[in-house]
Amino acid sequence: MTNTVANELVGAAWPSAHPGTDPVLYGHVLLDPLGAFEARSLQTFRLVYTVGRYGIDDTGSIRVVFRFMGDWGALQTNDPKGYNYVTAHASTGARLSINYANTGHQRPWFKALTVKLHGGYLSEGDNITIVFGDTSRGSLGMQMQTFCEPGFEFKVLADVCAVGHYFPLSETPNIAIVPGEVYEWKAVLPSLRRCREVFRLGIKAEDKWGNPTDQASGRFRIESNHSVKGLPEMIDYPIGEKSLIIDNLFIEKTGVVRIKLFDESGQSVVEAGPMVVHEGNLSGYWGDLHGQSGESIGLTTSRDYFEFAKNMSFLDVTGHQANDFQVNNSFWKYLNQLTAEYNKEGRFVVFPGYEWSGNTAVGGDRNVFFSKEGCQIRRSSHALLEDRTDIDTDAPTASQLFEDLQEEDCVVYAHVGGRYADIKQAHDPRLETAMEIHSAWGTFEWMLTDGFPLGHRSGVVCNSDGHKGRPGASYPGASTFGAYGGLTCFLTDNLSREGIFECLRRRHHYGTTGCRMHMDVTVKFNNVVTVFERDPKFFPESRVFSSSEVMMGDIVQTSESEAILKICIHAHSSIERIEIRNGTEIIETFRPYSPSDLGSRIRVIWSGAEYRGRGRQSSWTGRAVFKKCRIERLAKINAWNHERKLERCSQETVEWDAITTGNFGGFDVWLEEADDSELNLTCNRGVIQVPLNSIGFEDTVLEAGGLERRLRVFRLPSENHHREVHHDLLITLKPKEDNPIWICVTTEDGFQAWSSPVFVFK
Repeated sequence: MTNTVANELVGAAWPSAHPGTDPVLYGHVLLDPLGAFEARSLQTFRLVYTVGRYGIDDTGSIRVVFRFMGDWGALQTNDPKGYNYVTAHASTGARLSINYANTGHQRPWFKALTVKLHGGYLSEGDNITIVFGDTSRGSLGMQMQTFCEPGFEFKVLADVCAVGHYFPLSETPNIAIVPGEVYEWKAVLPSLRRCREVFRLGIKAEDKWGNPTDQASGRFRIESNHSVKGLPEMIDYPIGEKSLIIDNLFIEKTGVVRIKLFDESGQSVVEAGPMVVHEGNLSGYWGDLHGQSGESIGLTTSRDYFEFAKNMSFLDVTGHQANDFQVNNSFWKYLNQLTAEYNKEGRFVVFPGYEWSGNTAVGGDRNVFFSKEGCQIRRSSHALLEDRTDIDTDAPTASQLFEDLQEEDCVVYAHVGGRYADIKQAHDPRLETAMEIHSAWGTFEWMLTDGFPLGHRSGVVCNSDGHKGRPGASYPGASTFGAYGGLTCFLTDNLSREGIFECLRRRHHYGTTGCRMHMDVTVKFNNVVTVFERDPKFFPESRVFSSSEVMMGDIVQTSESEAILKICIHAHSSIERIEIRNGTEIIETFRPYSPSDLGSRIRVIWSGAEYRGRGRQSSWTGRAVFKKCRIERLAKINAWNHERKLERCSQETVEWDAITTGNFGGFDVWLEEADDSELNLTCNRGVIQVPLNSIGFEDTVLEAGGLERRLRVFRLPSENHHREVHHDLLITLKPKEDNPIWICVTTEDGFQAWSSPVFVFK
């Protein structure tokens, strides 16, 4: 297999001291079987290590290490009937011990199985055989990871002299993880285009875990509710391909476009859209600018990463964000070559950049994006880099980073990952234009709202921060990342690096948890107001203009005491609610239905996090008993991990075992209920026991401590067909402070979207 990441591009520091330079001293390894294996299938692998010329001393060992991001099941030696059972034996009969740890080695090879020799030694030609997923005593095998990887490596290290230094063998066996059968179809359109502007329709099939699969085929009829130039009536989707793109489409008249695909039996397979077509100046370009590949902590190659973004997520904009302390100079040069190659302005915009990965104590994670290639990378440290020749270019604090970037044409995001950004300690509004409030790590509205009392005027972005090589369609799989990755819609007239940067500097963008809804948020005044192109607190020479209506992200000065917020939403799914906010205050919760529309559907939602740091995962285990009811139907919400329990256990009971990391999950039940029906909900965070007829339009809330952690129960219409909302609200402006006016939209299928605030002051 040859699809592994090039070793010279990976920031991984091996021991500088080792027994010798000739690979024959350390031995060699063979893996059986090799080949391609389906994601999340059960397999057995036999790895045979043959001892080299040095032999292995008593208490010496070998270690098989794997990349941290794999979500295959944890290896174990205690339950021979359980998944992922591992055994090892020596050809001489020498005693071996086996130890597995999820963080048993250094980044990015955190996952480590160590086989140690006791009471003897091994000579050249002896061997150690390790069986992964040993089925001889009842195990079903080793679980493969849920996502595809062309070069899944079994990297073997040897400590032949028993000194505690593990040095890699010269060759690494690897296999391919490939997609499974078709689970669902996806079709993707842009959300906003101008009349006669060219766009594309992307079509793909995904397996159960969200991998684009090459096992799909079929003949489909295409039906659009709006005339689309260049759109065929029929298409043949060829087996062996992971996507199909219909390009050079355009529309001559305004409208809202939704396109459906029908199979040969006449069944509707998938719907794309909505796409709003207008005569205005702006279009909406979708991007996921934050993710990594196997050259750092992630998986697959950086070239595969960009191919996925363009051809399988159908993005307009992307970027690559490797942890700086793993970016060696070879990879930084190569990455800049790739971004230059893939950037095609007007079609697909790619930014060079990196993740400044300083600890929270010195400012926390930032994303840095450059407008051109060849810029100096300012690392937080050289933690995993052997080459120290450029260590004097490091920026060890976020404040220093901002200072060093002043002369660069760049923008910066603050985000939450393993290390969350502390915007109270360091923030430069001249560079740091946006807060990433959702990613695969969870949802973090506090990243934005923490800045309101500090006078920060930042926009909203959402990205995947994915590590699995799937920008724009980043599923969490079976890992502790419990959320689907986010997307950002850039509202600009120019799909170019310059156009996207200007959009960011004016905060003309919004973020979602992965859907592509159209969102139009404007604020209208009775008289003209002063609109600033840049924040006047930091750009006193900012260009200004006058208008009586402004868009999301604008900074506005007015003498008026009121303003009208105008909202237009076109969504892929029914809209559950829209929260309208002034700063942290929710001034209205708008639902597109009334209390009289409520039916027999009850929604249960759990959300929140433990705290702001790395271990923010909150567990939710519980049971809801709908007494004197019959559950007619159950629908899961944001249950991305198919192996976690969320199921109907009887005609009146639902049980679950879930996690949240600031995001939310839950379920709907459609009930046959009686006048005296009750809800008896018991979970690890508390209890809700109420008559079922008391569950209505407003949330019944169980506060559960932690960070915005709570469980909510409320009633919905049995069917909600409101996918489009137009709503106006008169807002009273606070006189002596900023009025950050923004909205949060929640759709019934579990997605959310946030507008960048309009900042109004007097």
